[in-house]
Amino acid sequence: MELILKETVDTLGEVGDIVKVKPGYARNYLLPRGIAVAATQGNRAMLDRQKEAIESRRKEARQAADALAAKLGGIIVTITQRVGEENRLYGSVTSADIAEKLAEQGIDIDRKKIILDEPIKTLGERMVSVKVGYQATAELKVEIIPLAE
Repeated sequence: MELILKETVDTLGEVGDIVKVKPGYARNYLLPRGIAVAATQGNRAMLDRQKEAIESRRKEARQAADALAAKLGGIIVTITQRVGEENRLYGSVTSADIAEKLAEQGIDIDRKKIILDEPIKTLGERMVSVKVGYQATAELKVEIIPLAE
């Protein structure tokens, strides 16, 4: 089934792209949420009329993603945690903790955009990936240090 995307979907494409998806995915997810419309002749004609505006929004989104990636590249997020034996953390550091520390530094990023394979459970420095735009990620340095008691 061919659809025209009205919103950017990381796994499919950007706004204005014509994509082929399975009918169930379109019928049960994309169409009811207003994320896409059927690629009919009328909708294709409307897409052609709006192509210039869509391209300018895409360009602005890419520029914003590049700016955010550059900003994140120069930041070190320091998180203090209580530690036990062998420098193992009590609990763990999650994407929510990292997002909270970024918010304290004035950068508002949704925790869902911070990519952690598993929660951090040891001290030290890590490089963490952050989704900054459509198929664009940035690396963020996260430093876990022991809490001085």
